[in-house]
Amino acid sequence: MTQTHKKRIGFLSFGHWARVQGSRVQSAREALLQGIDLAVAAEELGIDGAFFRVHHFARQQSAPFPLLAAIAARTSRIEMGTGVIDMRYENPLYMAEEAAATDLISGGRLQLGISRGSPEPALDGASTFGYAPSEGENPGDMARRHTEVFRRAIAGHGVAQADPSFAGGGTGLLPIQPTSPGLSERIWWGAATRATAVWAAEQGMNLMSSTLLIEDTGVPFDQLQAEQISMYREAWAAAGHGFQPRVSVSRSVIPIVDDEDRHYFGLRAQADSRDQVGMLEGALSRFGKSYIGEPDTLAEELAQDAAVQAADTLMLTVPNQLGVDYNAKLLGNVAKHIAPAIGWQDTRRQEGSRTSA
Repeated sequence: MTQTHKKRIGFLSFGHWARVQGSRVQSAREALLQGIDLAVAAEELGIDGAFFRVHHFARQQSAPFPLLAAIAARTSRIEMGTGVIDMRYENPLYMAEEAAATDLISGGRLQLGISRGSPEPALDGASTFGYAPSEGENPGDMARRHTEVFRRAIAGHGVAQADPSFAGGGTGLLPIQPTSPGLSERIWWGAATRATAVWAAEQGMNLMSSTLLIEDTGVPFDQLQAEQISMYREAWAAAGHGFQPRVSVSRSVIPIVDDEDRHYFGLRAQADSRDQVGMLEGALSRFGKSYIGEPDTLAEELAQDAAVQAADTLMLTVPNQLGVDYNAKLLGNVAKHIAPAIGWQDTRRQEGSRTSA
């Protein structure tokens, strides 16, 4: 399938907070408010997206919709979303209402990443929330079942039988309210293997791929991820969905431009410069390298990253505990010195040119 989406860049914040020396995010309130402020700053820099990790029972963001709605109300252009919501934990109909309301506030800018979830602190956190697999299911099956109900709901399908005494004698199934047209085409599945990427394509969801794949074939991470993207697009074309999909990949990109950058990340430049392979949840897994160094060097390296080139959206993981000012500087340096090398353009300049013309 021919790729026609423009190249976008966004930030992905893990939303950590901690009362420790050096942290500029000491509390949950600070993490939320700084998330909003960073999204506003990113929009001013021309960045295309503000995304947040969702993780329960940890000092991170766990309830994303109030944060995303606040960002929607403070911005006008930037996309906002998640990377990713663990669907094992979700009441899919309540989540559909929250997602639709948030998308309406944003004017259709919500990009919602969901998945089966990642390793977590709780032994069986979803059951604590009241959700357990049905007979014959595993937790992944339950997450997919929740996803199916959620996607039908946001698409406007009826989900509850009408009570004729309250509906003027009407019968049939009622949809959730509100609904937000177009949201059903802006759901992304976080896939950690090539097989789950193919499944996401068959289901008609966009693809979100991070810096970890829970499989390894011995090839460099970017090549394995590019193969995942290629298989996804082939499966999408075979499925014949009525819209073009989007694909995102995540990378840690830290340009070293001053003494502050060298203080925080100078020693990591060599240590994190190659892939890592290890066991995760019993599976041999490959972790992608970080990009840390001089901007010109990083621009050349990212231009050669097969998966970055194959994707239409690059998510930049940010060290959020260093605060808004540092991360705005980081994003500005990436946008100015590095992102053009992968095909990104500042759409504000294009819009300004059209307006002046």
